Amino acid sequence: MLTADLINNNIPRLQLNDSIAKAIQLINDFRVTHLPVVSDDTYLGLISEDDLLDAEEEKSTIQILEQYFIVAAVKENEHFLNAVNYSNRYESTVVPVITEDNELAGVITSPDLLKALGDFSGATEIGGIIVMEMERSQFALSEISRIVESNDATVLHLNTTVQAETGMLTVTLHLNKKEIASIVAAFERYEYDVIYYFGDEKFENEIHSNYRHLMNYLDI
Repeated sequence: MLTADLINNNIPRLQLNDSIAKAIQLINDFRVTHLPVVSDDTYLGLISEDDLLDAEEEKSTIQILEQYFIVAAVKENEHFLNAVNYSNRYESTVVPVITEDNELAGVITSPDLLKALGDFSGATEIGGIIVMEMERSQFALSEISRIVESNDATVLHLNTTVQAETGMLTVTLHLNKKEIASIVAAFERYEYDVIYYFGDEKFENEIHSNYRHLMNYLDI
């Protein structure tokens, strides 16, 4: 999905000669943290609510705050994950999308980004989740997929994150079935460290938990 697919044209854009009071009012009305500023259609940057509130004279134009504009933007032909990164980096609830000619095509709002992320991660699909921790050298996508598929399941989404403190890899699997106790057991047979998992088979999960406690006891 490209950024152009998520553009929201309902968010207003400001001109340099707009007053600070007007900008604050629009930010409050649309419940955003920033608004884009343009000259005609050319993108100049984002102005933040904080900078507007810090201004001493609300009757002044926003041009006096131009030095504080966030001039970065995403292109309309970029993957939408770049917009997610932008939103996180600048702590903004709107992401400006520009053309190759630096014209403002529109913005992407946080709710639209969240929905796109949900669709992208398979969150709308019903299924179980398994979270494992491992060394980077232990991560083998082919083996993980084989273990899941050998238990009549499919990986809908796989996500990896690196723990900054330890360098360990956290692997999250979203599967197409909720009855995942047998899959968890299979991973542990192959010496994967399953941190936690979520599924509907509460009874199965309790049996598995008791089994792990017994194995831990026998290892003492």
